Amino acid sequence: MRYSIYRKKFDQYFLKDKNIAKKIVENLSFKNYDTVVEIGPGYGILTQYLYLFYSDYQIFLIEIDKTLSDFLKKKFPFLEKKIIHGDFLKWNPEKMGLKNFAVIGNFPYGKSSQILFHILKYNQYIPECIGMFQKEVAQRIVSNSGEKTYGILSVLIQTFYHVKLLFTVTKNVFTPVPNVKSAVISLKKKKENVDCNQNLFLECVKTAFNQRRKKLRNSLQSLKNISNFYQIPFLDKRAEELSFKEFIQLTKEIEVRKLEND
Repeated sequence: MRYSIYRKKFDQYFLKDKNIAKKIVENLSFKNYDTVVEIGPGYGILTQYLYLFYSDYQIFLIEIDKTLSDFLKKKFPFLEKKIIHGDFLKWNPEKMGLKNFAVIGNFPYGKSSQILFHILKYNQYIPECIGMFQKEVAQRIVSNSGEKTYGILSVLIQTFYHVKLLFTVTKNVFTPVPNVKSAVISLKKKKENVDCNQNLFLECVKTAFNQRRKKLRNSLQSLKNISNFYQIPFLDKRAEELSFKEFIQLTKEIEVRKLEND
């Protein structure tokens, strides 16, 4: 199979530069886990280096395209039983007994944000992630409060992971050539736990950014029935002005007042 197929419905651009593929794999630390899950392996350009460098590790491939998953089984017959034809967004690692694994991939650009939210859902099992993203998405992930690209994804990812933009890549390392620039980022799980109600935290972040131009006293109106709502810190700020640490503090303040209501 040649690099000529572009599956539009999967929005996948295939990496063809072996030096870039090798560089991506080399950025995995391979510390404190023995399993790697590759998302959207395509033609296996990352897979070959995963197996070449780390054949002692368990390697699972999740490929949504049946044609490509069949191709991968022929190319890597020794991994045949660990090649999963399916959608990562519907994949539950607990059903496979996987509770400590890294994630790597050249992620489909149209699904990259959803992939990150799915990683967040199982963040307690995922100590590390290395991924290729559309550069705009990568910048959003690593941006800080007050910056134009700062948003929900920035806050949530930075709450659970140390993030780093590793390097950018040119368009000509893909086939077909995309219309956007790309970048590779690293996520490494933070040791400290988030010491607030995580469901409430998620609700606060999403509600605040749904009206990001409004001050929090207005965007969080759905919570105003709790005790002493207007005494909560940060209400004179907008969502884009709060760091992830301040969102945690905001959540704890709301949590305390909710308990006072009960």
